[in-house]
Amino acid sequence: MQIIDLRSDTVTKPSEAMRQAMARAEVGDDVFGEDPTVTRLQEMAAGLLGKEAALYVPSGTMANQINLRVLTRPGEEVICDAAAHCFRFEGGAACAMSGLSFFALPGERGILSPEQVASAIQPDNIHMPETKVVAIENTSNHGCGACYPLATVEAIAKVARENGLMMHLDGARMFNACTTIGYSPKQLASHFDTVSFCLSKGLGAPVGSMVVSSAANIKRAIRERKRFGGGMRQVGILAAAGIYALENNVERLAEDHVRAKKLAQALAGLKGVGLDPATVESNIIIFDISPSGMSPKEVCQRLSVEGVGVIPFGGTTLRAVTHLNIGDSDVTAAITAFKRVLG
Repeated sequence: MQIIDLRSDTVTKPSEAMRQAMARAEVGDDVFGEDPTVTRLQEMAAGLLGKEAALYVPSGTMANQINLRVLTRPGEEVICDAAAHCFRFEGGAACAMSGLSFFALPGERGILSPEQVASAIQPDNIHMPETKVVAIENTSNHGCGACYPLATVEAIAKVARENGLMMHLDGARMFNACTTIGYSPKQLASHFDTVSFCLSKGLGAPVGSMVVSSAANIKRAIRERKRFGGGMRQVGILAAAGIYALENNVERLAEDHVRAKKLAQALAGLKGVGLDPATVESNIIIFDISPSGMSPKEVCQRLSVEGVGVIPFGGTTLRAVTHLNIGDSDVTAAITAFKRVLG
């Protein structure tokens, strides 16, 4: 049985055209700065976001941690949402490796307000950590793929600048946010000192993320990547997939959003599901299965038998994510399976 895999947009597989681009890639030793395909990818990412420079790294977690390391010193504090990836889901790396603490705020589906940020800035007091960075995640994974309005980003950035703080964007799925809201990557990135975004997930590359910032910050980021063990050699083979993804898989993200909304509407109509379909803004659906009387584990097992993969996402919720390997027929089949299990 072929599984309709909705567990994450990280499960995508390179298309044949992407594989051909990888096979043709010109390569060199990237630690020596001699891989022309990596250089092209980095220049493309920097230009797309309107920044001076960029750095290719193995993962989104490493990208976030390098950015935070570049912007801070040990003992300083980062303001973020309570469910932010860089706080909750990166193995405590910021604390363990960079000596940072977090002021975690209860955002509205992962979206912070400028008033919340302003209230979290520590006073000049030796008993408290120094606030240094505001980190926002756009889209918000645990916020059901919620997207920041540009006006909110602008207002938070204004608070940060007025208080001498730096801004970091965890843009793992930033192109989903750009597609939903309608702003450009440059418009969004202009409010941040550092940005990370994934080439995997919705863009469909097999591996890799970008660190994007000023030339001075990227110079330091290269050193921090080395310290984190992220130096790579003839990695143009993978960078070619990233180039293909940026050239071919950004505009099609809108298709994933349409399919997610269709699936959400169907789920909202089932007796065993609690879901407001209006909360689905991009490609992530988080829904409550407590009305079914079953545990998340049991529902996942039953859906697996029906050929659908989803994952538990805390408490009595499950998560389903649409992506480039999920077509219209897959959504239709998944809805049928959900009806059998939760209807």
